[in-house]
Amino acid sequence: MAKTKIGILGAGYAGLLALKVLQSKAKDVEITLIDRNSYHNEATDYHEVAAGSVNADKITYPISDVVKPGITNFIQATVTKIDKAAKTVEIEGHEPMTFDYLIVALGFRSETFGINGATEFALPMDDVESSEAVYKHFIAKLEDYRTSKNPDNLKVLIAGAGFTGMELIGAMAENKAKYAKIAGVTPDDIELTCIDAAPSLLPMFPSDLADYAVKRLAKRGAKVYTSRGINEVKDGVVVAQNMETKEIIEFPAGTIIWTTGVSGSDVIANSGIEARRNRVMVTSQLKDPENDKVYIIGDVAAVMDAESGRPYPTTAQIALVMGHVAAMNIIADMNGQEGEDFKYVSQGTVCSLGNTDAIGVLGNGTKVKGYVASALKKIIMNKSLWETGGVKEMLAKGRFDLYH
Repeated sequence: MAKTKIGILGAGYAGLLALKVLQSKAKDVEITLIDRNSYHNEATDYHEVAAGSVNADKITYPISDVVKPGITNFIQATVTKIDKAAKTVEIEGHEPMTFDYLIVALGFRSETFGINGATEFALPMDDVESSEAVYKHFIAKLEDYRTSKNPDNLKVLIAGAGFTGMELIGAMAENKAKYAKIAGVTPDDIELTCIDAAPSLLPMFPSDLADYAVKRLAKRGAKVYTSRGINEVKDGVVVAQNMETKEIIEFPAGTIIWTTGVSGSDVIANSGIEARRNRVMVTSQLKDPENDKVYIIGDVAAVMDAESGRPYPTTAQIALVMGHVAAMNIIADMNGQEGEDFKYVSQGTVCSLGNTDAIGVLGNGTKVKGYVASALKKIIMNKSLWETGGVKEMLAKGRFDLYH
């Protein structure tokens, strides 16, 4: 009897959790996992690589470590198109892959929202490589300052004060002394600024925690401005408008980092799949509305939160739950059983402000901040490593510096 062919596109949080479940629980299956990289990366830690707080190898591990030969075939390649009707996936440099079931867990890309100059002059943080490029760019500017004395080389402008932007400016503020040494200046000479069009920061947190974050960042010399809508990005300048006074403001900076938002993989649009910003509104069981053998999860999926009336955000915690539900629903369908609806209960949300500072809200609503929240953040990181990579990866890549 032929084995059931299951394809998994993407080895992020959602894809690897689905793989883990299928490899341990599914019977008589032939799994093909496709990712353009040879490694899985902890996307929640891109800001640490961009700030130079950790090396890229600290947030990555080989996909081969979690692939079970004989059950799963891993192909390192780029997916270009999905044909749901023909049940095939086009892969750059390879023959098309056929499937009986497909899990689409492709990642995200930075969203510029059509703002002029953003693509040309701002640096994205889409993956490990682009995060490393941010750090290298800034270091090059600091080194150049020693001879050029160009004051803009000491300035960083982060466009977008969401989760990523705030975690990035927190990590960079913590490293100001290191940056200053490279440029031959004092830490106070390093200027870190983050701007956002929203009238308030971090709306997923209570206002007192958001205020704490801004004050802590300000104490380290980092400036965060709200109600600053970006009109244009030029070479070394971000042109913004004060949303309240309508005043046009220019922010000069040698390093401009783009963290205003993300959209799903372009493969969704290239495949003619109906979506908004490449996020597909899936069924309650995470299925494509047009094909019940295709499951769409992670950054390319939109699932409505009945409580808020909005799609759930694209977080690692939610992606892991999606991966588990999709895999179990495939197994149920193979056995002629009814699948389960996606349900998500938050275990808490934590935003780091550096290595030993953070804000957070636990699943029961308890608010935490400072060192306690930073330790919790590292525990959450370790948990995601354990869930996708197992004990080996957690011990090798985990964050156990809870006390400093």
